[in-house]
Amino acid sequence: MTPLVFALVLAAPAEAPPSFETLLRHEVRLKPELVGVHPRVFVTRAGLDALRVRARTTHREEWTRVLAGLAATKGDPPPVPGPQERRSQNNVAFAIAEVSLAYAVEGRSGYRDAAKRWTLAAIDYEPWGYTYNKPNVDLAAGHLLYAISWAYDLLHAEWTEAERARIRASLTRHARLVHDSFSPGPGKRLNFTQNHDFIPTAGLAVAALALLGEVEDAPRWAALARAHHHRAGALLSPDGYYYEGFEYWIFSTPWLVHFLDAWEHATGESLWERGPYRVWKLYLAHALLPDGQTVFDFGDIWEGALTRAKGGQEYPRVYPGGTLQSNYNVMYRVAARLRDPEAQAVAERYAASGHSNLEEYWTLLWRDPDLAAAPMDAIPLRHHFEDSGVVYLRTSWGADATAIAFKAGPPEGHRVARLLPLVPEWRLSSGHAHPDAGSFIVWARGRYLVGDTGYAGLPSARDHNTLTVGGIGQGVEGEHDVWARVPYDRLDGIRITEARLAGSEARIAAELAAAYPDGLGLERVTRTFTFDGARTLRVRDEVQARAPVAVEWRLHADVPFTGTGAVRSIDAGGVRLEVEMLDPGAASATTGPALLQSPGRPGSIEQGPKEPRGHELVWSRPAAARQSFEVVLRLP
Repeated sequence: MTPLVFALVLAAPAEAPPSFETLLRHEVRLKPELVGVHPRVFVTRAGLDALRVRARTTHREEWTRVLAGLAATKGDPPPVPGPQERRSQNNVAFAIAEVSLAYAVEGRSGYRDAAKRWTLAAIDYEPWGYTYNKPNVDLAAGHLLYAISWAYDLLHAEWTEAERARIRASLTRHARLVHDSFSPGPGKRLNFTQNHDFIPTAGLAVAALALLGEVEDAPRWAALARAHHHRAGALLSPDGYYYEGFEYWIFSTPWLVHFLDAWEHATGESLWERGPYRVWKLYLAHALLPDGQTVFDFGDIWEGALTRAKGGQEYPRVYPGGTLQSNYNVMYRVAARLRDPEAQAVAERYAASGHSNLEEYWTLLWRDPDLAAAPMDAIPLRHHFEDSGVVYLRTSWGADATAIAFKAGPPEGHRVARLLPLVPEWRLSSGHAHPDAGSFIVWARGRYLVGDTGYAGLPSARDHNTLTVGGIGQGVEGEHDVWARVPYDRLDGIRITEARLAGSEARIAAELAAAYPDGLGLERVTRTFTFDGARTLRVRDEVQARAPVAVEWRLHADVPFTGTGAVRSIDAGGVRLEVEMLDPGAASATTGPALLQSPGRPGSIEQGPKEPRGHELVWSRPAAARQSFEVVLRLP
């Protein structure tokens, strides 16, 4: 797409979504044949019969792995009042959901007994979630509402009436708490595009659909959950890029799909036709690096160099068994529901890399064995996510490819600037999107060469391959959401102005001045990034300010920079990258460890310790009203 056409697309008026009050008035009804019937939320008895056939034929290998790993059969549930370790109650929920489905498919009494034991323990946890941060209304509440409601639905005939009454009472209490927390009110604003919104409301939807006709408030819960997910589908960027980063794609998007599936199955209304679901395949295809285990890691994601070196606190969770847990089976469902062979190809590419899924059991329902995958070559090697302002390119879909990403856009996409005035109850929560306008990541010769530093408690531009001005970065740094206090109209000015991706070469130009605090007096910050299609990348920056400013040019790698003067280099496992500053003039260079403010525990995310995340090279120029840098990166 030419720059002119791109500008016209971004300038197109945004469609006004229905008012939230209109969405809340939606009348929720089960399909007539499901009234008074269990199971009904995701499957019926007939659906279970079909799953039993799959489990013994087309999905036998995957299902055998699920049965071998059932967490609830390997020990007792954490006792009341419930565990407090990070994500521990989420894991309880997954254990309940998987063993409940295992019983529904296999009919083994041991699975039923484990499902009952874990469910009846979890209903009495107090609170659902953390005692110290958003008790009963946050992520764990969403997970437990979903899992316990599905267990209630799947095992309905197996519960005694007394057990059903206990479960309904717990679900009713917790659903009311979540409903009240996410209901509109005077002056109240809601984070529709943030995972802390659509995960709890997905759980609320499953509870409502399981209890319709049995609990008086269930229709109100259902209508509210639908309203939130209708908003999420309308407001998330339609280009498919996930602004919170790949870790949060893994964590969050299954809940959008759980809602879509439960809602359509139980009510007959499809909300699949709106939203980014059809183009997630492009994000997943391009985010995975050629080794099949590493990803382009913009935003809050893992621990940068520590994770890539198979160390740090996150590695065992992210790579259980040594391969990435990417939740790629979500793409099987997208492919099946939208009849998309390219989405199936992306899912199979991830599967072929040996990845795993947090909810492996969903593959039994989600993978359509009759849908043939397209060849990966059907997906272009280069893609510009125009709304989000991100470009991905690679030289092939092979393991020996060079792959590059460049980012320069507002935190949740350009379209948001036009949508915000139309959705007055919407509050952005973009803390997982980093101050990284102009940043880039380079992978070549089987190695991650230069790129990002991972999940931060206090994100800063100094932790990215971009510019700082007198040490000052982008947005309002010093808090987790650096964008919260910047008018979005201003952020809309962060944009890719040119993306020439035809042929083997690439040229990307971006205007970055709007990312920086207005008090710096920057009139123009233009970065032009070029790739010759083989070995050479060139980064040219031009800065114009109303008064003299010092500027720092930053580059990050997992290994130390060596060399002197205008030429520096890294050796990444035998792969050498040379970095040369052309016409350095009075620029001075410093190298050393990159220290990042890591995240603290939930509710105290800004209070984590400083920790080393790889190494940095910084070229600094003394104050001037006009500055320029030209740096060449030479691949081996």
